[in-house]
Amino acid sequence: MIQDRFGRTHNYLRISLTDNCNMRCFYCMPEEDYDFTPVSKLMQAHEIEALAKIFVEEGVDKIRLTGGEPLVRKDAANILLALSKLPVKLTLTTNGTRLHEFVPVLREAGVRSLNISLDTLQADKFQVMTRRNLFDKIYNNIHLLIDHGFHVKVNMVVMKGLNDNEIPDFIAWTKHTPVHVRFIEFMPFSGNRWTSNKVVSLEEILAAIAIKYDYIRLQDAENDTAKGFTVPGHAGTFAIISTMTSPFCSGCNRMRLTADGKMKNCLFSRTETDLLSAFRRGDDVRPLIHQSIQDKAKELGGQFTTDFEHLHAETIDNRSMITIGG
Repeated sequence: MIQDRFGRTHNYLRISLTDNCNMRCFYCMPEEDYDFTPVSKLMQAHEIEALAKIFVEEGVDKIRLTGGEPLVRKDAANILLALSKLPVKLTLTTNGTRLHEFVPVLREAGVRSLNISLDTLQADKFQVMTRRNLFDKIYNNIHLLIDHGFHVKVNMVVMKGLNDNEIPDFIAWTKHTPVHVRFIEFMPFSGNRWTSNKVVSLEEILAAIAIKYDYIRLQDAENDTAKGFTVPGHAGTFAIISTMTSPFCSGCNRMRLTADGKMKNCLFSRTETDLLSAFRRGDDVRPLIHQSIQDKAKELGGQFTTDFEHLHAETIDNRSMITIGG
């Protein structure tokens, strides 16, 4: 069991396969021309499998693959299939651009649920936000996965003055389509041009929905990051990840392993633990894992509070989102 000094048990590991991506969302990747991590410094497939096994032996029973975009990695299918042999719930977060190529692999790996990032339902705005003309491919792949029986969650980062006016459109999408929309409060990371006046809060999101829809609060599962809701009569649901205004830190069970093998005990942690170098030296990484979790702050990496209106992003010591893993 991996437990911190606040009594939180950590049984959920998020593994980033790469910091590479085929899109250029400004809030995730700071620049168009980006220096990706050299392949030699990335965890290799056998290292990912070996480290994952160690975490499972220590109590992990859920693994999520992230990126960058995990499916641009050439050996992504092999990694999925290797990890599927572990006694874990396996899932992933993806931008959806390559999902049409991976349906058979996902089925074989036992993946039943996955998260797909989509911040707008307008093709022209999508191109502005991502600097890529891939909206139709992603939208069609979402419906393809639903048609194949997958549980699909759509992650929508809400930003004031950019896409907050689309909140009702995403709710309308859930009426006849069993898609599960997750509205995410805009969070600060290195280089993502975060300012407090771009944050659309939990209360503001609910207020925008209430103008047109009645909704019911759902019972959240243990350790859920999202607060779930449903509109009566809708095939899908919606939820809100309120990291900035009402975080879920007290029930956090998550650990992150970056593509270059660094362990982060919190999305906002200042420090990282280099598991990959230790593993390559032949050292036992278990003590490093447990010490990292023992050092975990009570909330938000110990770097800020929910008083986000007075937060200055440049004071936060962290990586860009793409190098952490979604």
